[in-house]
Amino acid sequence: MLRGKSSWADTDSDSIPVDRDIRARESALLLGWTQNARRQRMILMRTVDSSAPAVGVPPARIEHQCSATHLRPSYGPRFLLLAIGAYFCFSLALRAQTSDSQTADGNKSWTATTESQSDNVNPTRTTESHTQIGNRTVDKQSVQRRGLDGHFEPFQDIEKESVQMNAATVRTVTRTFGWTNGERTLVQVTEEERQGLPDGDSKVVRTTSSPDLNGNLQLVQREIEETKKTGKDAEETKTTMMRPSVNGGLAPAMQVQERRNRGANDTLESQKSTLLPDGSGNWQVGEIRQATTRQEGQNRSTEERVSRPDSEGKLGDVSRSVSKESESASGEKRNTVETYSVDVPGSARDGSLHLIERATTAQRTNSTGEQTTERQVEQPNPGDPGAGLRLTTLTTDTVRPGPSGGQATRTVQARDANGVFGVVFVDTTKSDNVHAIQVEIAPSQKPK
Repeated sequence: MLRGKSSWADTDSDSIPVDRDIRARESALLLGWTQNARRQRMILMRTVDSSAPAVGVPPARIEHQCSATHLRPSYGPRFLLLAIGAYFCFSLALRAQTSDSQTADGNKSWTATTESQSDNVNPTRTTESHTQIGNRTVDKQSVQRRGLDGHFEPFQDIEKESVQMNAATVRTVTRTFGWTNGERTLVQVTEEERQGLPDGDSKVVRTTSSPDLNGNLQLVQREIEETKKTGKDAEETKTTMMRPSVNGGLAPAMQVQERRNRGANDTLESQKSTLLPDGSGNWQVGEIRQATTRQEGQNRSTEERVSRPDSEGKLGDVSRSVSKESESASGEKRNTVETYSVDVPGSARDGSLHLIERATTAQRTNSTGEQTTERQVEQPNPGDPGAGLRLTTLTTDTVRPGPSGGQATRTVQARDANGVFGVVFVDTTKSDNVHAIQVEIAPSQKPK
């Protein structure tokens, strides 16, 4: 979603290839989804990107409360449930946030139903509801998939309850359930307490528990996130993730340290360092991300560089992304993201950064309120990497408001092995609140 003047730099990392060495080390600690061209909505941010709210942003950002859903290193049906759950939790959070921001009455609620179809994937139906009464917010989501008899059957439920304890504290509990042989089974519980502290500081404690073989909940992760203001226009965030240790209990498994500074002329700078244990009780730098964002009226540009150590421990640039957002006088919004990497599909590394992806998004709204968003993704052909970029996926989102709500349709076209474009994914959403449906002009981002 294109924003106006931002408080802090926003950077997108989902489309940047992850170096094999660092991913191998991280995979031992956490799981992450990368974008799949054939399932465009199945996108999940890696945990390494978890960060605190920006200065001046209310402490309760709904989408962050779901971020721990994908952390448990599980496999088989439970892994699938958690991965899909994290995706739907993000979708639900986006709609809830949008609905709340545009509804004026004290009791806010909406419902939405989404039906998805994709090549070689079982169709799904998702029903979501959002209710806010006083200081309590409840979000529910039920996912059904088509059974062998052709009828939809329960597959997964997610229930999230947030309570505003006082002006500075929000507590949230998210429960994920799976279905086996017609019975609902608890898969994971995430509890979070977010506190706003004096002088603009904040603290978040997030725990994740999963049932053992006997059905008893066991703590599998604790995440502590502390943000402190270090100056009028500067702040730092330190996040420590703890996982079960071979010696029992929890032990630090990853640290993320981030600094954010606001400069002159709406320039925002950030640096995020990810530290991983080396097995000898010491922390080693696994990655450094540096980003600079500049705002000029309705136009915004962001440049991010990612550095990682090589086999000898020497840091070097492995990727770079340049994002440009603009809004015309007529209200049309455009976003272009170019990604450069040392890894080019079909080619060996030569030590230089090469353009490996260009994503262009355009969003326009007509006089009836119908909103259309088109996103084109260009990537090199692995069979002929020197030929430059070619169009690989085309996503079209249409949101139509109505007297009793809204309807949205997403269609994804992709190039097959023969180079022919075809529809691979269709997603339809109906809601009784048009504000509960939103399409972002830019990739999903969080304040840094």
